Amino acid sequence: MTPDDLVEIEAIKQLKARYFRYMDTKRFQDWANLFTEDAVLDNQHARPQPLVGRAQIAAVVSAGLTGVVTVHHGHMPEIRIISPTQAWGTWAMEDYLVPDDPAARLGHSYHGFGHYYESYRKVDGVWRIAQLRLTRLRVEQLLAPPVGAAASSAGNDFTNVEPQ
Repeated sequence: MTPDDLVEIEAIKQLKARYFRYMDTKRFQDWANLFTEDAVLDNQHARPQPLVGRAQIAAVVSAGLTGVVTVHHGHMPEIRIISPTQAWGTWAMEDYLVPDDPAARLGHSYHGFGHYYESYRKVDGVWRIAQLRLTRLRVEQLLAPPVGAAASSAGNDFTNVEPQ
């Protein structure tokens, strides 16, 4: 591994950090731009067929997460640079999804654990997600999520500090 590889690996880590933050803050247009135009997203837990193309990925995922508070964490990345424009990565993951509407929470709230398996492609000097496959090791249905599970920024003293 070269020092240049470490720089590229850090750029991919930043890409994945934005992936989680944009999804959880519902910035779906920004989130969509993290993918290549021809990206493929395979999430058998959510749908039997992969989504193909940045536009379809953004439309289906954003619609599916409307009215849902999500919390995603990615851990312990294993990233391998294949070439100056191609890389592979594996991320351990944890997610928590709870509908905003308390009446919709029963049976539709869960806490999941698994892995992201991804390929990345550098397009115009920027790393983007080309393929994403989400696998699940465990999904815990939450029968009674806490009231007030929705995110709140009340009392937040950090104004205008959100990175782009």
